[in-house]
Amino acid sequence: MTKTSKTGGTTGGSRTNDEVWIVGATGRVGRGVTARLAARGLTVVPVGRSRERMVSAGSEAGLPRNAKVVVADSAERIADEIARERPRVVVNTMGAYAATAPMIARACMPGGHYVDQANDVAAVEGLLALHDEAVRAGSTLVTGAGFGVLATEAVVAKLCEGRPTPHRVRVDAVASVGVEAGVLGAALATGLVDMLTAGGRRYENGRLITSRLGADPQQLAFPDGESAKSGGAASGDLVAAHAMSGAPFVTATSALVPSAPLIRALLPLLGRLLSVPAVGRFTVDRLGRVKAKATPRPRKHSWGHAVIEWADGTRHEGWLRAGDGMDFTADVTATVTELLARGVGSPGVWTPAAAFGPDLATTAGGTFVLD
Repeated sequence: MTKTSKTGGTTGGSRTNDEVWIVGATGRVGRGVTARLAARGLTVVPVGRSRERMVSAGSEAGLPRNAKVVVADSAERIADEIARERPRVVVNTMGAYAATAPMIARACMPGGHYVDQANDVAAVEGLLALHDEAVRAGSTLVTGAGFGVLATEAVVAKLCEGRPTPHRVRVDAVASVGVEAGVLGAALATGLVDMLTAGGRRYENGRLITSRLGADPQQLAFPDGESAKSGGAASGDLVAAHAMSGAPFVTATSALVPSAPLIRALLPLLGRLLSVPAVGRFTVDRLGRVKAKATPRPRKHSWGHAVIEWADGTRHEGWLRAGDGMDFTADVTATVTELLARGVGSPGVWTPAAAFGPDLATTAGGTFVLD
């Protein structure tokens, strides 16, 4: 399933330049990706609302003070600028991917490429639906380029290599992230609210069905001796695990889902409340303004986990060990972006391991622990 052929910078009569645009370049992932790509010699252009903040963040990431920046205050304005200037690769870190990803990705076509870190069912499925359009345009679009999606997808790919289609798959994502001092930000706030309003999902007999948020609770014991709890969620990990394995029964859990029984019981009610548009917008706005204190990550490692079962009773289990989940996300995004900028990839829409193989996870600093 790995797609690593060469893709050019000209398609359909539209030539791209050599720039890599980072949308949301002042956020944590955006700053990290900017620094990594600048250190690798790529021409990086920050994109966002505030010129002053972008210049400051870019300078800290290694860009010259007079480096080009693009000021745009909405996904629509960003898409217009992309269509006009034709950067080679656009990295979207602004969040709200179900709404922003199709708009920004379409602006990259024809010939330009796109990367994001989406990790919810609606956003990942929404971008994957553009596959045929991207193939015709000669553009490579990669969604879920971060700990979310790759940490579990890569393990599924490793465990399924050379084996028949499994019957059942479960994946568990447990990121360990150190919190930076400052406001949470709109991207994180939107992601948390989207998780609560989406509820749960699972695949049964090959069909994606609704389930309860927090279902299938797990008590996970990691190979390093630490442990954590997780619960079912409508995550991009679920979509990627199903596509990678072909299994008819797939579930996904995340440590982001509250594990206390009382809170889990209240999640459906909270989700319905936040589904009211005015309430959801208000919550995102207020939550995004919350100031957090700097705190170390709760565990030494982040872990992606998969359990694969075949119809004959064979069962295999595996892990991907990484450091800070946000740092791993920046490493994955930077690696994918550099590959696309240098012409590696096949036209279409892919999750990261489907595009570049499971060893992308080790290139980005992860380590497999497989049975």
